[in-house]
Amino acid sequence: MARSLPHGRSGQSAGLISLKDLVKTDPESFILANTSLMAPPHVPEIRLRLAGEAHELWLKTEEELEEIGLPPPFWAFAWAGGQGLARYVLDHPEIVAGRNVLDFASGSGLVAIAARRAGAAHVLAVDIDPWAGTAIRLNALENGVALDFSGEDIIGQAVDADVILAGDVFYDRDFAASLVPWLRQLAGEGKAVLVGDPGRAYLPKERLEAQTTYQVPVTRALEDSGVKKTTVWRFLAG
Repeated sequence: MARSLPHGRSGQSAGLISLKDLVKTDPESFILANTSLMAPPHVPEIRLRLAGEAHELWLKTEEELEEIGLPPPFWAFAWAGGQGLARYVLDHPEIVAGRNVLDFASGSGLVAIAARRAGAAHVLAVDIDPWAGTAIRLNALENGVALDFSGEDIIGQAVDADVILAGDVFYDRDFAASLVPWLRQLAGEGKAVLVGDPGRAYLPKERLEAQTTYQVPVTRALEDSGVKKTTVWRFLAG
């Protein structure tokens, strides 16, 4: 998934091994070297490989990451929308139990892992970043669940799933414009389409029905506050 890092900070050396040197290795080696196993604060029963608060990855701008050959590492962070959606799925397992689930723009795989833990029959995690595919595989293994992964751009395509989950996807005007008609179409086909969102600018509230709201702890390195009000929404058909 393509988006700009929200903090917009300039890169600063944290005295660590050069990211430019490490990124030349394979994605798995890079991820293992630059992340730690952590429990997202709103979903403590799941452990993910995430970048710590003081890690150099937090401070790099998108341009600097491109210069060293690393796609923006959205897989390294537990975004508020994903944390809220994962919490909702775990607390309401009947939404996914025994069903085929697609986790769109999966990132770290947090929501996909939550769906599998909640009893989904099959979960496909989708993200166009191949590095996310590696992170999702490592995180699924850590949590003892089986997930499938696709790196295809599936926007506008037919989906073989009963439930579509999407955490924190309405951060960009053009991306949101492409998503909304597709998600509405899927909802119109009778699929359950749920999104987690912490108040992003391009959330189409008029197309949605609120399910619940959480106060989700996040890092100030990525957001404008330490806690984000995050709502889980269901897309309306039509």
